[in-house]
Amino acid sequence: MNGRSITLFALLGFKVRVDISWVFLAVLVTWSLALGVFPLWYEGLATATYWSMGVAGMLGLVFSLIFHELSHSVVARRYGLPIKGITLFIFGGVAEMTEEPKSAKVEFWMAIAGPLASFALALAFYLVAGLGAALGLPLPINAVLEYLALINLLLGAFNMVPAFPMDGGRVLRAALWHWRGDFRQATRVAANAGKAFGLLLMALGLFSVITGNFIGGMWWFLIGLFVRGAAASSYQQMLSRSLFAGEPVRRFMTHDTVAVPPELPLDRFVQNYVYEHHHDLFPVVSGQRLLGCISVRQLKAEPREKWPYLMVGKLMMPCTEENTVDPGMDAIEAMALMNRTGSSRLIVAVGDRLVGIVVLKDMMELFSLKMDLEGPG
Repeated sequence: MNGRSITLFALLGFKVRVDISWVFLAVLVTWSLALGVFPLWYEGLATATYWSMGVAGMLGLVFSLIFHELSHSVVARRYGLPIKGITLFIFGGVAEMTEEPKSAKVEFWMAIAGPLASFALALAFYLVAGLGAALGLPLPINAVLEYLALINLLLGAFNMVPAFPMDGGRVLRAALWHWRGDFRQATRVAANAGKAFGLLLMALGLFSVITGNFIGGMWWFLIGLFVRGAAASSYQQMLSRSLFAGEPVRRFMTHDTVAVPPELPLDRFVQNYVYEHHHDLFPVVSGQRLLGCISVRQLKAEPREKWPYLMVGKLMMPCTEENTVDPGMDAIEAMALMNRTGSSRLIVAVGDRLVGIVVLKDMMELFSLKMDLEGPG
């Protein structure tokens, strides 16, 4: 999501971002409220009023999701867990953790914080709506407040379903972890529950489509597909973190590195290096000194007819924290960097001395080998 998200603002030290997929959900929620929910609940209002209520309800939902995820983030920070930020996307919101909880207690309190926050908001909106009715607030305002009370109640209840990686699934994992003392096994059980719940939602969606509720059915099917996929990927991420935790990059890097001289023309670089070795990133070295790097992506910006006259040294980019790592860096951090930048290769260097290349494919082959030998349990 990071590559498609826009930072809106910072709140309590956490960056709040919105993924472009959220635009679809915002439009869908506004449309559903303005043309479906509010006209059904409160008849006889003007069309413009319904649309105003729809926009207000959508903005209230945004606030509710941010409040829910902010609760997770504040508790996580209280227990020393780093949170990169909060991102809203098509299926809701997520507080982006970079580490797994250190104990079952931390997992429990961090997971339960979101639903408790949603239940608290539901109660607050319900009380304000009741007070507004007693004071004679306009019907459209009270209607939006009542909707937000209901949606927060449903948000809290839905998230408490014991299906990982939803909050209820994390509570389940915390309970199993505390009971059995095995984090990996607890994650596997909770993730399997998540995959089963995802299948249930997909089946519900298909049934709804067959019985005539196409839009609602497709929505439940997509949510189920997301929950199932998220459960599987979350378990795989946990396994990779547990298997690679504490392992330095030097254990996975290739020492026999193919380097490019800066005076090489681009056409020869393509023929003798890109097509020969099939890499998408090459270090640029002069003598024993690392000067920078060049990627296949950069070639696309240069007209092909200029390749014989343009040298690698003119096109190369500097070695930065985005493409170069220290051999002592934790392998998990290197994998996170690859995920963030979309690159499958990182240069390994000490100062201006090239020491190797670390490749995601090599790391994943070791991951598969460890899984075969040690098993998932």
